[in-house]
Amino acid sequence: MISKALISDLEQIYSLTKTCAKHMIANGIFQWNEKYPSKEVLQKDIDLQQIWKLEVNKTIVGIIVLTEVEDKEYLNVKWLTKNVNNIYVHRLAVLPVYQGKGYAQKLMDFAENYASNNKYSSIRLDTFSQNKRNQLFYEKRNYTKLENIYIPNQSEHPFYCYEKILNV
Repeated sequence: MISKALISDLEQIYSLTKTCAKHMIANGIFQWNEKYPSKEVLQKDIDLQQIWKLEVNKTIVGIIVLTEVEDKEYLNVKWLTKNVNNIYVHRLAVLPVYQGKGYAQKLMDFAENYASNNKYSSIRLDTFSQNKRNQLFYEKRNYTKLENIYIPNQSEHPFYCYEKILNV
């Protein structure tokens, strides 16, 4: 079941992100680290009611952030649609023991349905240039790869921006 995360979920969500970060690092993907995502970032997501959780047997196995806020790193990106009525995906994560079972697909299905039902013109996101699996994941879902951005606190490597047009 997918529902909005509550403040009571913060510790479990933080643990999930730390487990995912360790798993990525162990696989040579230095996308997340000890600083990101921080507990403060996750708490803000909860406070702003923009983080959703996927639960299986009362365990949070995945999360996704859906926000209308455009990060400053995106300001110079040449998006496919106008900068009006877009939604951004951040922090899509699934516990490693649940990966490969379709939960990331379920979270993205939810995001796309949410965006379409709420008449957003597109979904925008970025993914780490060193994470080939994520790039393939979004490309199979018909996201268009655009340009690179850099997020200095996370990595020296670029992040690739993607967009999927929904309602024009």
